[in-house]
Amino acid sequence: MTTNTLLLLLLSLLIAGSLSFFQYIYKAKNKSKLGWFLAFLRFLSIFGILLLLINPIITKNTLKTVKTPLPIVVDNSSSISFLNANEKALELYKKIQSNSDLQEKFDVQSYQFSDDFEPTETFDFKGPQTNIDVVAKNLKSIYKNTIYPTVLITDGNQTSGNDYVYSFDAVNKVYPVIVGDTTTFLDFKINQLNVNKYAFHKNKFPVEAFLQYSGTKSVTADFVISQGNSVFSKQSITFSPSKKTATVNILLPADKIGLQVFKATISSKEKEKNTYNNTKNFAVEVIDQKTNIAIVSAISHPDLGAIKRAIETNVQRKVTIVKPNEIKTLQDYNVLILYQPTTEFKTIFDTNKVAAINTFIITGNNTDFNFLNQQQDNLNFKMSGQKEDYLSVFNGQFNLFAADNIGFENLPPLQNTFGTVTTKGAVSVLLSSKIRTIDTNSPLLAFSENQGKRAAYLLGENSWKWRLQTHVNNQSFEKYDIFIDKIIQFLASNNSKKSLVVEHESFYNSGEAIEITAQFFNKNYEFDEKARLTITVTNTKTKQTKNYDLLKGNNSYKVNLDGLKAGSYAFTVKELNSKTTYSSSFEILDFDIEKQFVNPDVEKLTQLATQTKGKAYFSDQVDVLIKTLLDNEEYKAIEKNVVTKTPLIDWIWLLVLISILLATEWFVRKYNGLL
Repeated sequence: MTTNTLLLLLLSLLIAGSLSFFQYIYKAKNKSKLGWFLAFLRFLSIFGILLLLINPIITKNTLKTVKTPLPIVVDNSSSISFLNANEKALELYKKIQSNSDLQEKFDVQSYQFSDDFEPTETFDFKGPQTNIDVVAKNLKSIYKNTIYPTVLITDGNQTSGNDYVYSFDAVNKVYPVIVGDTTTFLDFKINQLNVNKYAFHKNKFPVEAFLQYSGTKSVTADFVISQGNSVFSKQSITFSPSKKTATVNILLPADKIGLQVFKATISSKEKEKNTYNNTKNFAVEVIDQKTNIAIVSAISHPDLGAIKRAIETNVQRKVTIVKPNEIKTLQDYNVLILYQPTTEFKTIFDTNKVAAINTFIITGNNTDFNFLNQQQDNLNFKMSGQKEDYLSVFNGQFNLFAADNIGFENLPPLQNTFGTVTTKGAVSVLLSSKIRTIDTNSPLLAFSENQGKRAAYLLGENSWKWRLQTHVNNQSFEKYDIFIDKIIQFLASNNSKKSLVVEHESFYNSGEAIEITAQFFNKNYEFDEKARLTITVTNTKTKQTKNYDLLKGNNSYKVNLDGLKAGSYAFTVKELNSKTTYSSSFEILDFDIEKQFVNPDVEKLTQLATQTKGKAYFSDQVDVLIKTLLDNEEYKAIEKNVVTKTPLIDWIWLLVLISILLATEWFVRKYNGLL
């Protein structure tokens, strides 16, 4: 309490005492005990009111014991129940969680995980995925800057997320409790199937299968790929204790157009404990056309290879890099990418005025902008000879096609000649440019559509750095490649823009996220934020129908159809105001990744324990684990001095006391006829 506060309190005592004495003692003709009593009541009430006005801060010191947290994390995925370990896992959890000695030493907290992580004390073992990596991320966030042990009750069979061995904080010990039968059973498993989503009609497409064997004797198994009653491939493969894996490469014919579903099966005469992992379905969409793209450039540049690789990640695209004088006929191509055009490109521009092939023009330091001004009517360039770096700014209102912001603001700058770029006519800007922190209000990536002919303009070179940076940010080129593919998709089609555009896959694996996105445009082809979109999904076999609303997101509407069972589905998206509809279909393939295992992953969990300086335990060693935790001197409770500062005005009982004092004073005076 400060000196000023003490002086104010003394002054308050003096004022309260003086007023009380003056009213009930000094002015009183007869000094009685009643007067002294009333003076005392008045003194207390006045002093209480003055205390509230001064509002001193009351400081209180208390000692608080802080125990070391002990998170008990239980695997709630369906693989636990599939391995018949759900009852054992629940028994282990209750034994550890209810141990009184552990509760006395630790702050015991319970969590569960499958595809997500959450605090709970009840478990149903029905989770669709196993993501142990999400456990590490959440524990790091919850117990930041804290040293603590973790008890992890799981089979260790992860089906999604990053490798969990190195996800956990190395300074905090992890004690995995391994559940599931560790006995080695004879088992065949299709570990992985690699196949492209698309194939071209009358061609052959490759299928790569990784097969796995668990057992103690030499056996022969048949690997078969079939479609309905037709068998396309059958191979006999020999396994032994020294040869437990095999890779099979097969070429299948793409004879039918459309979505084709195949079944891969491995089997033998031996009896297996788990036959669910012997079969995997996969699907391929057979298409009868391919987009040919020419990248025309008179110079060599890293951009050319990066653009080619990004485009060809879609197997429907084929890219050819040529020089301007090497193109014989433009009709061989669906899209022309003209890289830094100069007067050498004049023949191509002249020929294309008749061929009307959509173009993607990319400029840079070698571009002849005077020539370019003469060859197109969408942009006007007034450029100097100075080089400049241009950063990008994403336009969220762009509506020619669904485009996601892949972090353009954080990508390296593109280099182009310094100058002014203005748009002419109907030009849509996806990316505008800025120089350092100054917006130029000029396009960096723009698109035009005029009388069925489409064009795109990227005003800067070194876009190869964008592809590299997205890989650094996401450990994958996928986001950049999809972005480029959407540009090519826009240029490869001359169809007039539809008011309702729906994006979806032709097939999904059961357990995957099933998300359908849609965009609705008004008559001016502007994204309509007031659209009311619904989707009706019908199982083609059972005829069961479900209805959903699409929720508005960033420049699109989305719906999540998780929970649908395996099978074929037809769906219709409808905009309720305009009655516009879009109909299509998709198929959910029967595949439960949680049923692929017959044993817990002891090796992986042991590796995790070693990495964090903990130890892995089996289900019959839980008493040893409890003793280890209790004997570990590293985890001790800490006493903290907690300082609590409370303003006096927060004391509600002081207000009540003042009210009682004033009421008592009034009642006594009234009773004794002093009012």
